[in-house]
Amino acid sequence: MTAAPLPHTLIGHGPHRVIAVHGWFADRAAYERLLPDLDLDAFTYAFVDLRGYGEARDLPGRYTTAEGGADLLATADALGWERFSLIGHSMGGAVVQRVLTLAPERVRRLIGISAVPASGVPFPPEQWELFAGAADLPQNRAAIIDITTSGVRPRAWVARMLAQSLGRSDAKAFRAWLDSWALEDFREEVAGLPLPVRVFAGELDQALTGDFLRGTWLRDYPNATVVDLPATGHYPMEETPLQLISAVEEFLGEDEG
Repeated sequence: MTAAPLPHTLIGHGPHRVIAVHGWFADRAAYERLLPDLDLDAFTYAFVDLRGYGEARDLPGRYTTAEGGADLLATADALGWERFSLIGHSMGGAVVQRVLTLAPERVRRLIGISAVPASGVPFPPEQWELFAGAADLPQNRAAIIDITTSGVRPRAWVARMLAQSLGRSDAKAFRAWLDSWALEDFREEVAGLPLPVRVFAGELDQALTGDFLRGTWLRDYPNATVVDLPATGHYPMEETPLQLISAVEEFLGEDEG
């Protein structure tokens, strides 16, 4: 499958260019709550839809992290961006790392938000059944949203997140993406790369916990740090957007030396 530029929302006019990638459950609308309060003088942001999601819902593909990484490079090329930083949420964390396997010299900084490591995610059998069934069973998706936020969010919020997921993803693509981000291990292709990396872990996330992220991301990248975000779960863009913006833009704005 030939790489293709992805549909995206482009905002800002700053010199530091950033591509942000959504997770398994939503399209680029996952970042909507951040948009009004981003620093548009310092940064230019492109929020993309991966194949099978949002405006790319009907774009055929293999629905793999490798394909997604190639599409991100094609998007940067179409924008005329030679160097840029990357943000990946959850599954998107694996996708943005695939860019490093293709053109590491083009990536300034990398941010993972509750992000899947390059080694994938090991699932006990009962959890795999829950996740694998989520493509066709709305109750599975709702349970995952609830578990990854420690069951403390309002029922109406969980219902809204579920409706967004169902309405903005193709079920076949959704299921195919799981096999790629969860089961593939490409850490040997990225381990040791020296770029600055920061990963944010929600303290209420019972799936991709801070301990799991520290045990994977810090092993792979010598200049990585993992920062715990209090009072949030797997979806800090929704749960604590202002806290997330401050943490993300502080890291992106650090002097590169």
